[in-house]
Amino acid sequence: MPGDDPGPHGARGGYGPGSHGADPELDQDRARAADLIASTLRGAAPEQVPERLCAVAVALLPVSGASVSLRGGGMPAQLSASSPRAAHLADVQATLGDGPCQWVLETGAPVFVRDLVAGGDADRWPVFAQAATAAGVRAVYALPLGFGDVCVGTLDLYRESPGELTDRQRRTAEIVAGAMTVALMALPHGEEQEAEGAHWLHGLASDHDAVHHAVGMIMAQLGMGAEDALARLRGDAFAQGRTALDVARDVVARRRRFEPD
Repeated sequence: MPGDDPGPHGARGGYGPGSHGADPELDQDRARAADLIASTLRGAAPEQVPERLCAVAVALLPVSGASVSLRGGGMPAQLSASSPRAAHLADVQATLGDGPCQWVLETGAPVFVRDLVAGGDADRWPVFAQAATAAGVRAVYALPLGFGDVCVGTLDLYRESPGELTDRQRRTAEIVAGAMTVALMALPHGEEQEAEGAHWLHGLASDHDAVHHAVGMIMAQLGMGAEDALARLRGDAFAQGRTALDVARDVVARRRRFEPD
């Protein structure tokens, strides 16, 4: 089920500059979302912004959880989630290298999975579908984060019951994704991050470093390329029912060594 067109200009979801509409219903939804976003983010520290925006998505839409992941070198990195279940499902997709989040990162288009048990949606990502339904999730809606043709991450929404979002609900989801994009771009990073003392992204960077370091060690242990080494890392994690990040930390700490077959 291909995703919808992400929109012509500005932030994805039609929330950024250059997005204008004469639809009173759409203007009403934008105003409602803007009011809730403003009140939710009021007084928030930078490290609290992604989680609070995930909470906004859950409040505005008929979903039970939300997570946001950023594009990484070979594997998306989870930035925040509204609940432990949402965080788990984001980790599952990163470990599998498959699922709605991965599809959106590859194509830059949204995808709306109405039922992970029946029909074509159940066959599209069978392993992820099994993990999601085991966690009590039946529908997933994933939207790209970014500007124009650049996708920097995804907003993933999880629902306990099967079903589609209405056109109005889809627009609201796109508004939240657009707000998430704008907020992420405005957060301190690099030298600005150091100057403001905002070290909250260091944990994310360290997770990336652990995965990259582990992949390098597996390459040396097995004499293979980076893509195959990452696949072995993911396969090992899946076989153990763990996340790829957990196994990567074991590899870096030399608690796990890969041997040639």
